[in-house]
Order: sequence, then structure tokens, then C-alpha cells
Amino acid sequence: MNILVIGSGGREHALAWKIVASPLITRLVCAPGNPGMAALGETRNVSAKDVEGQVALAREIKADLVVIGPEIAIEAGLADRLTQAGVPCFGPTASAGRLESSKAFTKVFAERHGLPTGRFAVFEAADPARAYLDTLAAPFVIKADGLAAGKGVVIAPDRATADAAIDDMLGGRFGAAGARVVVEEFLVGEIASQFALCDGKTSLLFGGAQDHKRAFDGDEGPNTGGMGAYAPAPVLSDATVARAEAELIAPAFAGIAAEGAPYRGVLFCEMMVTAEGPKLVEFNVRFGDPECQVLMLRLESDLVPYLLAAATGTLHTLPAPVWRDEAVICVVLAAEGYPGTPKTGVAIAGAGADFGTDVVVFHAGTTRGDDGALLSSGGRVLNICARGATLAQARDRAYAVIDRIDFPGGFCRRDIGWRGLAAAAD
Repeated sequence: MNILVIGSGGREHALAWKIVASPLITRLVCAPGNPGMAALGETRNVSAKDVEGQVALAREIKADLVVIGPEIAIEAGLADRLTQAGVPCFGPTASAGRLESSKAFTKVFAERHGLPTGRFAVFEAADPARAYLDTLAAPFVIKADGLAAGKGVVIAPDRATADAAIDDMLGGRFGAAGARVVVEEFLVGEIASQFALCDGKTSLLFGGAQDHKRAFDGDEGPNTGGMGAYAPAPVLSDATVARAEAELIAPAFAGIAAEGAPYRGVLFCEMMVTAEGPKLVEFNVRFGDPECQVLMLRLESDLVPYLLAAATGTLHTLPAPVWRDEAVICVVLAAEGYPGTPKTGVAIAGAGADFGTDVVVFHAGTTRGDDGALLSSGGRVLNICARGATLAQARDRAYAVIDRIDFPGGFCRRDIGWRGLAAAAD
């Protein structure tokens, strides 16, 4: 098979890494790709948002399957155009993609279809948004309606911070993505990420993980796109996953299909596991980042048949995926200044060393300089992922590798997996 992977981050590197291991692969092309992906196959400098450019590339390489990584390509309608061109595509249409591209749509959708979630209201002006805060208790959750690279959510501990977040978003910080804000009640519980594939009719659970959104140890600092993840996560018990499937995932797939947009691809259900059961935080219409990296290292099954089946309506022919009986952790190595304005162009040494079969370094925000040197080019720069018989062993392996990488100004959280480690110690 000829497969085109769209994107350039750690998630896409992980997908490419797992895809190229399949005996079904003949040719792998990544667009635009990154230096890590270039070591696995071909890369082409075509933006993920360049719909016509990506369609032309898919035709050029006679792609048997296109795998869309980032949400920006889904929002741009890439899946719609590939379908029109007769190219099998793993990724939902722009209409189905509204489950991520508009948080306001998702909350109203959840209300319409009876999905458990927190109280909320949607606003386009600051005064009524601030007035709604009077009906809630601190802390408050303020979200930009549109895509904001994982940074459009503020957990405000007090009223002054909430007021400032509303003014900031509606004042233009995120451009059109912040033209509306969603104000929500704060849900008390433990956050978890559950994934499921769908081919428009049939769905299949596809693993879970626990992410760490805050920038610094102890869950301190601003929200980020994710500073690390691990699996298996104790919070995702069999009973919790069963409830999430029955009360959140299956109704979402049925609801979006009933509204004329059958879902094809992967749905990422971010939920809060509360005393009353799992409640929806938000949906994402692609694999999580860094959760995808963890899933790919744990997945024993060949990934390609599942991607193709979701794209072609044959998911019912496949068994449940097989997972390694191991723990996996992913630690994000970020650039100085992230999640604000990251310092780019910093030389990185040691990331390409042989760390053994249980450690993989995925590139998330890197490029090559004119002299071939590896340079930082984004906020989240490298993902150091490790497997182990226990979570503690996986953690130790990951941090040992981080300590061998020379990245001036780079930083990471040193407590990734702390909830799972605490549970194992009890």
C-alpha cells in the first residue's frame, strides 16, 4: 500500500512509525513531515492546510490511504475533498469535525443528544458572559470556541482571572477562534482520554491514556497542548470505559450520523471521571497528542488494517486491537517560553542516539538547519517515549534518555504518570 500521512508533529511521527512497521506498506509519504519522519519515508513540503496540494500529492503517489493527523486539516475540509477524489481517507468530514472545531457546537450537541457534561453557556459579548459567572462557583472554565492548538482553555481559580480570560479571548487573542466563548462549570474528578474508531456505522474502542495538561510539575501553570501521557491509566477501569462508550461515545457517533455527517476516523473523548460517572469535557476528531504516542507503543496489532477499515466502511470485519502487557509513558520536552512564545532555532544534540528497543524519540517541533543540525522549531519539541514492565520502569527509562539530550533551555515535567505511580504504590 502507498500511504500518505498528513502533518508534522509528534502524533504524526508516531503514526508514521507504526505504519512503516506494517507488512502492508509499500511506500510512505509524509507531508509536510519532520526530520524524524524523514528517517522513515519520504517527506513533501505541502502544508496540512493546503487541501488542493494534498489532494494532488495523494493522486501523484497513487495513495491507497491518506491518514489525517492534525485537526486543522479536518477543519479545512481535506477529508471531503479526498472523498470527492476517490481516495480513501482516515479522518472525518469538516461537518463531523465540528465536534472539535467548535466547542460551542459540541456542548449544544451534547445537550441535544443527552450526553452527560457540565453546565455551560455560549457568549459573543463580555458583559453577559461575566454575568453568567454569577451563577457558577469558582473555579471557572473559560474556552475559546474554535481551534487554538490546545491553549484556548483557561481554568480560572477566581473571578478576576475568569473576567480577564473572557476579555482576553473576546478581545482577539485567538482571532476568529475566540469570537465566541464557552463558559462552563468546573467538573471535579480525574481527567482521562478514551479513543474509538468509527467507519460511519461500526465503532470500536481503541485504547485510552491519561494526559497532563498543565505546564509544570504538580499540575501548576497554564494549560498546554499536553506535557506528557501514560497508559494504562488506573482511572480508565473497565466499568468506566464501558460507561464512557455507552453514555458518551456511542451516542456521539449516532448523533452526528443522524445529523447528516457519519463519522469516519478516530474520536478522542476527553472526559472527567466524576463521582457520578464520566462526563464530557470535550471531543477531538483526531488522535491525542501526546496520547497517540503512548498508544502506538502499546499497540501490538498492525495499525494499518484499522485505519483502512475505518476509511472504507469495513471495521466490522476486524477484531478488537491487541495491546502489549506493558506500561508506556511519553514525556514532552518543550522549548523555553512554551506555552507562550517558544524560543526556536536552538540546536539539539543527542536526540538521534540509539536508546534501545524500549525507548523511541518522536519529533514534534524540529527542523534541520542549513548545515544539517537539528533545531527546535516549535513549542513542544521532542517526545521521549518508553515502555516497561511497570510504569516506574518506563518512567525511569524516559527520564534517563531526557538527561542525555542536550537542548539548551528545554524543559519537561518531572512528574508524568504521578497518579498511576501513586496508585501502584498503594
